[in-house]
Amino acid sequence: MGNDLAAFAKKTGVKYFMISYTDLFGGQRAKLVPAQAISDMQKDGAGFAGFATWLDLTPAHPDMLAVPDPDSVIQLPWKKEVAWVAANCIMEDKEVDQTPRNTLRRLIAEAATDGMHVKTGVEAEFFLISPDGSVISDQYDTASKPCYDQQAVMRRYDVIAEICDHMLELGWGPYQNDHEDANGQFEMNWAFDDVLATADKHSFFKFMVKSVAEKHGLRATFMPKPFQGLTGNGCHAHISVWDKAGKTNVFADNSMELGLSAKGKNFLGGIMKHASALAAITNPTVNSYKRINAPRTISGATWAPNTVTWTGNNRTHMVRVPGPGRFELRLPDGAANPYLLQAVIIAAGLDGIRSKADPGKRYDIDMYQHGHTVKGAPKLPLNLLDALREFDKDKSLKAALGEEFSSAYLKLKHQEWNSYASHFTQWERDHTLDI
Repeated sequence: MGNDLAAFAKKTGVKYFMISYTDLFGGQRAKLVPAQAISDMQKDGAGFAGFATWLDLTPAHPDMLAVPDPDSVIQLPWKKEVAWVAANCIMEDKEVDQTPRNTLRRLIAEAATDGMHVKTGVEAEFFLISPDGSVISDQYDTASKPCYDQQAVMRRYDVIAEICDHMLELGWGPYQNDHEDANGQFEMNWAFDDVLATADKHSFFKFMVKSVAEKHGLRATFMPKPFQGLTGNGCHAHISVWDKAGKTNVFADNSMELGLSAKGKNFLGGIMKHASALAAITNPTVNSYKRINAPRTISGATWAPNTVTWTGNNRTHMVRVPGPGRFELRLPDGAANPYLLQAVIIAAGLDGIRSKADPGKRYDIDMYQHGHTVKGAPKLPLNLLDALREFDKDKSLKAALGEEFSSAYLKLKHQEWNSYASHFTQWERDHTLDI
């Protein structure tokens, strides 16, 4: 075990711990525990009624205990008396298999049995908007091509710099921040890491960005497509696999095409093989499909894929290989669950390696201009229901993620779809009232 949380509190002056877990819909749930009580909580866990969050449990289930992982503890840079710590959920002394962090941990262990150490980085995009969510927060941010806009990023300097200062303080290795392709949109990048550390940081990053935005009287959203006509929020994942010691990149081979080793190509083959089912996890909301199937945006491009293709250093495809030893999956969006995103990448990639999957033909065309010339490449799902059906059909991916998780996820997501489908909209009145 790493940190003793009571000793951590004594050393840092922390008065409270947020024992946090993430549910199936990406909701972050926490109990605020005084430092005086943390020793018992570190041993036994904080009690939750799992049914009260998005998990497939009933009110009759016993307490679900969130046991903090002391290696994940982070003192809040903007509120030093509080620390956040990710938790693993158990019930009656057994891990709750459907919970996202447990699902990821299980797949990390499985990869380790094959001598593989997965490392990833994420590019989390977000909008800074008005508190009521109706408009972007900067009335002067109106350019038709706002990406990298110098003035616009400086008008939000106080927010962006404060978040980056926090990441510097935490030792995350942040290296660039920019105004993104939509008005009001930003991206902040930090160094890649072991896959569990990246998932924990991603989870904390979303919490931190929202908290700092609120402090400045704004609101931050990672919603995939919050504004019609503007580029949506992606969450591109950069993926590499290393040897058991984590020292040698086994995806890197300069003698191979694009510097991607045979094992790297097979891992990529698994991503391509499972892509349509993958979307149910990487693009998990009704709104997600407004991003990946979007018409041309004001800036001239959506920067999101709609077809299962891969390429070299070309941003118009679902996967690009920007340099030796890694590739970028451009499918995920801002709604992706930080833990399930990483879990499904490992699940698909492991299957690809074990089955020696071929990623198929590499395309180097501009998919936005010439995508119609590609024959035989699957189209990504048009909506959440199609994605859920693809996931349900993919027996090997469901088995890799775990039957308890897959069953719970499908059940709750179908309920979400049914709620959406039964919602009465203005569109229906506009198009049907006079039929």
